[in-house]
Amino acid sequence: MNLNKKLFFILTGTALISCQQEDSPTEYSAPKTTAQLESIEKRQDSIIQEHLKEGAWKYSYYSPEWQEEIDKGLAKDSTIAYLWQQKAMPLFKQGKYEIGMPYLDKAVKYNRRQWQDYRAFMKCIFSKTYRAAIVDFKDYQKRFGSGHVMDHSYDFYIALSYLQLNEFHKAEILFKSIHETQLSKNGKEWLHPVELFYYGISKFEQAKYLEANELFDLALTLHDQFSDVQYYKAMCLSKMEKREEAKELMAIAEKNGKDGFSLNEDNAFYERYPYQVRWR
Repeated sequence: MNLNKKLFFILTGTALISCQQEDSPTEYSAPKTTAQLESIEKRQDSIIQEHLKEGAWKYSYYSPEWQEEIDKGLAKDSTIAYLWQQKAMPLFKQGKYEIGMPYLDKAVKYNRRQWQDYRAFMKCIFSKTYRAAIVDFKDYQKRFGSGHVMDHSYDFYIALSYLQLNEFHKAEILFKSIHETQLSKNGKEWLHPVELFYYGISKFEQAKYLEANELFDLALTLHDQFSDVQYYKAMCLSKMEKREEAKELMAIAEKNGKDGFSLNEDNAFYERYPYQVRWR
């Protein structure tokens, strides 16, 4: 065998051994007993109590002390998902998504079931990384099934993400499914004006003005001062050549908007939601 062939087989063999070593765990971690798990949970609860409930929570979200107290807790146990989430949360509320997301990733790493749908919500509403939000929600649905986060279904946020990606037909299909499911299971009294608003928007963006207008009307039966709905209903009326009616409704919408009758989502205080009208 010539020298070149010998070198080839030596290097190939070394690479295979290296790959096998990298793929194999370096040490065996035995499954923990119930007693061990209870001991870990008790210790973590103690850290949360000391450094979060009796520590960070005594200060403002945005104070250095908030982060310092949580860091003290993480120094004792870096696997506490709740501490990572609490470390990330104020940063998102300050619009510091790029530095907040790695902390939220840590929360998901240590407790996927509890925090992945929350992370997907933050991607949709806060950091506005809509494709990533869709991936996160769909992955969570495959792992754990459908559910709700921040008062709405996962499909609602996926549809909202499609709206923001200008994939209006996909959004409409999902909003229609949500709407029909709510009607069949709970009736009209369980319909949500915000969900009707966005369902209407999905049709408005496709120039289905009559259908959009009907959904906006339904939303207004549930929240008759919903200024964002009134604004887009006025836009529909204008497109339908009902200009005087549109003008009158737009004036009402502006008054209601300036009086604060807009999207009533909790996080609208921190972030402008899709299609939310700025009246000031």
